[in-house]
Amino acid sequence: METGLNEDGWLADTRTSYDTVAAEYAELTRHILDEAPEERAALALFADLVRAQGGGPVADVGCGTGRITGHLRDLGLDAFGIDLSPGMIEVARRDHPGVRFDLGSMTDLALADASVTGLVAWYSLIHIPDDEISSVLAHFRRVLRPGGPLLLGFHVGDASRLKTEGYGGHPMKVHVHRRQHHQTIEWLNEAGFAVETHRTLTSAESKLGGITLARRQP
Repeated sequence: METGLNEDGWLADTRTSYDTVAAEYAELTRHILDEAPEERAALALFADLVRAQGGGPVADVGCGTGRITGHLRDLGLDAFGIDLSPGMIEVARRDHPGVRFDLGSMTDLALADASVTGLVAWYSLIHIPDDEISSVLAHFRRVLRPGGPLLLGFHVGDASRLKTEGYGGHPMKVHVHRRQHHQTIEWLNEAGFAVETHRTLTSAESKLGGITLARRQP
């Protein structure tokens, strides 16, 4: 599903930044998950929970160049990706032929109610401002089936910073928001999710990363 994206401000800056770095991003991140066994274990547990729910579509929201989408497919899930950046989607389709990748924004998620069994947002909420998080999580809850698992990956911390360069030295203009578990858990509870587990770790994915697994409450 293709959608028109005419947003201004931070959302447009984020899209343009990732369009600019898409090719280099793909090369630099392609094998990161190979060096992150604990993250692979979290994704494997997520896959088990999806299967326990009877299987069905799984959305990788903020999928970038599709590396996590592809990994979920390798785990046997019917996974598809959604990303704001046309450049990222183009690379994802190139690198993962035959896999569904949609252009779209988690701030206005163009999926039907209760249409996915599971949802992953893998280090993609990091660019969403605090005042937009509740709306995004409401979309996540809306599109998930009752009991469906939600897996989040994010950077742990208190500070936000403006990233002006990255992935091969290309110019970027994206805010990177670091958050504590207690804040993420509070947002999830308010949005109608039950948090089952969370942890902080250091790996190739993040110098200080957080993983949270939750379920959509009925």
